Amino acid sequence: MATSANFGNMFSMAGASIFLSFLPLLPKEILLTNLLTDFPEMTIATDSVDSEMVERPRRWDLKFIRNFMVTFGPLSSIFDYVTFGALLLILRASTMEFRTGWFVESVVSASVVVLVIRTRKLFFNSVPGRNLLTATLLVVGATVLLPFTPVAKLFGFGHLPILFLVVLGMIVVCYVLAAETAKRAFYRWVAA
Repeated sequence: MATSANFGNMFSMAGASIFLSFLPLLPKEILLTNLLTDFPEMTIATDSVDSEMVERPRRWDLKFIRNFMVTFGPLSSIFDYVTFGALLLILRASTMEFRTGWFVESVVSASVVVLVIRTRKLFFNSVPGRNLLTATLLVVGATVLLPFTPVAKLFGFGHLPILFLVVLGMIVVCYVLAAETAKRAFYRWVAA
């Protein structure tokens, strides 16, 4: 999961750097993004696994991991570019608002999409473990609130207007639905 997310984010950063006159995220903001998105992923070891996934032993499959990364990494990038477009073209974000907005969308979507791709079932039909769900909710809450705290200035973030949060929320919902659709296709055709 982390590999596909990191692949997607670096692909997005590289692409955005071509047409932006500023860095999409500063190094300290990238490190904070990685730190926050690691918390839910660290709890995967305590997650509730769907019963059909433990019916028989499974081998470590590097081809599966590569295909997973190549499928979900670009999907992440597509929604990064949607976020870039919304921030620049619709919301007319300043540099600080752009960085803050992409940080919020990136961390929230990366955290929530773990709940989607952790199972082959529809994400709402597979109950995540308590630790995973708690970590995800805490990270999402902290990320949304961070721009409104004094800590935001340490990272170069600022307040986001409510409209930004609404638009970013809609992008996250669309990303979750797209990830669910991609997951179904992946397990039907790529990982069959």
